Amino acid sequence: MDYSLLWAVVAGVALLLTLILLIRLHAFLALLISSIAVGLLAGLSTEEVIATVQTGMGGVLGFVATVVGLGALFGAILEHSGGAQTVARSLLHAFGERRAPSAMALAGFLIAIPVFFDVAFIILIPMLYSLQRRTGKSLLLYAIPLLAGLAATHAFIPPTPGPIAVADILGASLGYVIGIGFIVGIPTVLISGVWFGRYVANRIHVAAPEIEPVASHAGALPPIGLVLTIIGLPIFLILLSTSVSGGLLTVSSGIASLITLVGHPFVALIVANLLAWWLLGLARGYTRQQLLDISTKSFAPAGTIILLTGAGGVFKQVLVDTGAGKLLAESLTELGFPVLLFAFLAAALVRIIQGSATVAMITAASLAAPLLIGDFSETQLACLVIAIASGASILSHVNDSGFWLVGQYLGISEAKTFRSWTVMTTLLALSGLAFVSLVWLFVG
Repeated sequence: MDYSLLWAVVAGVALLLTLILLIRLHAFLALLISSIAVGLLAGLSTEEVIATVQTGMGGVLGFVATVVGLGALFGAILEHSGGAQTVARSLLHAFGERRAPSAMALAGFLIAIPVFFDVAFIILIPMLYSLQRRTGKSLLLYAIPLLAGLAATHAFIPPTPGPIAVADILGASLGYVIGIGFIVGIPTVLISGVWFGRYVANRIHVAAPEIEPVASHAGALPPIGLVLTIIGLPIFLILLSTSVSGGLLTVSSGIASLITLVGHPFVALIVANLLAWWLLGLARGYTRQQLLDISTKSFAPAGTIILLTGAGGVFKQVLVDTGAGKLLAESLTELGFPVLLFAFLAAALVRIIQGSATVAMITAASLAAPLLIGDFSETQLACLVIAIASGASILSHVNDSGFWLVGQYLGISEAKTFRSWTVMTTLLALSGLAFVSLVWLFVG
């Protein structure tokens, strides 16, 4: 066995982490440099390396750039219209104060589908403050379930950028990823959010800070039915298309073609955007210029994710073109090492070392994609996406911006942030791995 290829991969990952951690290069540039280094170390000519970079970048971005861009537009309109507050307040009213932790977990789970994690948390933090002041209980009783719901959906369920990027690199169907994401995500949030939230709230009492951030929506909020319909529409269309293409639902060829079209993530998100633009925008008093400004600003975070995903696609393509990925797969097979566990551990290692969940997901997906030799079902590929997402969620600590965001808005020390937020993310990761492993065993 030619172990020089494996050493090239190890050297490439080490170089990637060195560039990010020590030299402080942006992950996009670091991924490209590491990919080129692996290609040259593995014996590719300079012309082959450049061709691999172009192929890897273009192959991924054709899909990911479109979906992430449409998702960013969609989330921005929902955010500015007050849709997040509508969901949270309606669930609180329906569940009642006694079940407020469960309401917050469900609110986070739903809101993070269209809205970025940090934005959703900042929007909803005044509601958590209000709950704490009204009940006198620890702020963590409500914050941890909300954070778990936000974190799980942000990692597990498209059209959030992370699972979209990983699914495309691994060649997994978004419909299956959504399905497995819900199956795994719900019990994971119950354990890491609702259960652990009660546990830690009994041990750490946190009062709401005196000064609230200006995050609440000033105008009348949109009706809950409208918001949930607009959020759920693209997911429903994608799942419907997956059911037809997978043979779970039998219809005539003409209807099947129509469902396949409207259920493609491109079209499903375009339809959702148009509905949000009209029903949450123009119909509620926003001008076209205001909506255009909101849409333009939404592309700032999306651009970073798109470029990172493209660089991750380059890294994957280098492993494929050099044969290092195949060799790594054969080595793991000889050792009897499960690919699901490898994917989780690869994401977890990168996450713990450098902090960014996005970089961890993309790096792990790039390493795992060339291992998919043989027959992997759509369900197994979706399970791999969730395993990587779980690993990339683990042990958020001082090198993760989320650690400081949570500590700042909850008004707690670093030690208490470790005991609450960091433990929650670790429970979320391990629970996600446990439940997705059960699904893998069941379908395997």
